[in-house]
Amino acid sequence: MILAIDLGNTNVTFGCIEESTGETVFEERINTDVEKTSIEYAVAFKTIMDIRGIKTTDVSGGIVSSSVPPVTRQVKNAAEMLLGKPVIEVGPGIKTGVDIRIEDPAALGPDLLVGAVAGISEYEAPLILIDMGTATTISVITDQRKFIGGMIIPGVKVSLKGLALNAAHLPDIAIKKPEKLINGATVGAMQSGSIYGHAACIDGMIERIWDDLGYKTKVVATGGFARTVIPCCKQDVIIDSQLLMKGLLILYKKNCEA
Repeated sequence: MILAIDLGNTNVTFGCIEESTGETVFEERINTDVEKTSIEYAVAFKTIMDIRGIKTTDVSGGIVSSSVPPVTRQVKNAAEMLLGKPVIEVGPGIKTGVDIRIEDPAALGPDLLVGAVAGISEYEAPLILIDMGTATTISVITDQRKFIGGMIIPGVKVSLKGLALNAAHLPDIAIKKPEKLINGATVGAMQSGSIYGHAACIDGMIERIWDDLGYKTKVVATGGFARTVIPCCKQDVIIDSQLLMKGLLILYKKNCEA
């Protein structure tokens, strides 16, 4: 099995995946912390692996994807400490098999690249990929399998925190689907606006992308808020919470063989 790590702005998602079957043995999240040292991240990874009954000797290699440059080095070093061998880092020069057609391909976020690799492999092109984390990112892959860019939208939690911070009478609330759309309570109205508003935004963006492309595509969503928001969308969107893990395994295999 391999150790796969995706480093995001809010969480470090990591887990072990069986190479032969593609099955995720486990997946966990810890908070992303720029103050943590490599050894502290290594201890956190090792503790959870021990709880899950995974020995480091059973892990043949590792791969890291990071959207947080200040923390990349610590997390990569932590993985290499645990495994006692070099770990692949998703970035410029890595073999992906994706035809990236944006102004600066090297600037493409590693998480978007990993998602594109998994999306094309699992669902084929054309495809819209939606990753709902700190930001909601939308990526577009054409019927010719070209990654042509997309959109970045403030995420559900970021939007709500910004609202509570800038509106004196509005509280910081839990993110969950309200009991009804039209809500007479402040908290319920905020939840409705956040969840259904984000869902409506996604529906509208999908339609606009289809209009721009001139044809419809499959739509796949992943990320921490996908299971809360996507069921409220009117468009048919597939939820795949394992998309990034699948992409990391594909990239690991491509680059180990290389």
